[in-house]
Amino acid sequence: MKGVVLAGGLGTRMYPLTKVTNKHLLPIYNQPMIYYPIRTLVNAGIDEILLVTGGNSAGDFLCLLGNGKEFGLRHIHYTYQEGEGGIADALSLAEYFADNDKIVVILGDNIIEGNIRGAVASFLEQKDGARILLKEVSDPQRFGVPVFEGEKIVRIDEKPLTPASNYAVIGIYMYDRRVFDFIKTLKPSERGELEITDVNNFYIREGKIAWDVLEGWWTDAGTFDSLQYAGGMVAKTGANKL
Repeated sequence: MKGVVLAGGLGTRMYPLTKVTNKHLLPIYNQPMIYYPIRTLVNAGIDEILLVTGGNSAGDFLCLLGNGKEFGLRHIHYTYQEGEGGIADALSLAEYFADNDKIVVILGDNIIEGNIRGAVASFLEQKDGARILLKEVSDPQRFGVPVFEGEKIVRIDEKPLTPASNYAVIGIYMYDRRVFDFIKTLKPSERGELEITDVNNFYIREGKIAWDVLEGWWTDAGTFDSLQYAGGMVAKTGANKL
């Protein structure tokens, strides 16, 4: 199974820091942000990764990461997303790399304390479909929020004003090969982007999605406050624990 790290976008919420570099190259405590999602995949047993990036600093990833051997990767591939078409648009660039295999996708600003080995193992045993990870949060309205009927997720609402639960769908997704067919049917949202929530809802409507609750802390580091929080948590407790 292969891994995909999505590290594109312009990071406009973090200007002026991102006027001179890609958001995912900013430091989280004592390491570049991009190190953490790569290690999350490596710790789950994935040794071949595609990095999707964009903007004016794309070449800096190659200088920093090289061929991935520092992380124990068999190989790291690179591709470029033009503009800001959304998460699903960035993922569509991985179709050739996936080569009909299952993939684990992680957003480049997602930092976790623990690991996803159990969820990845369950997905490998899963015949088909998708698998997502949830985390209970105090501000679910900032995220995609699952709507439950018993233990079953019936839909995911994107940034709802009145969340149906206190869970957020975090930026780690597992998909079978059909994800790229689903993406091709998407239309841009009001933000002008192809939304990953729409992809997940495709799988939900087919009854082909499973979920796990992530253990340990999690944050996305896409704002000044969450960047500071992530650095503090890594300094205090560490991240990507084996």
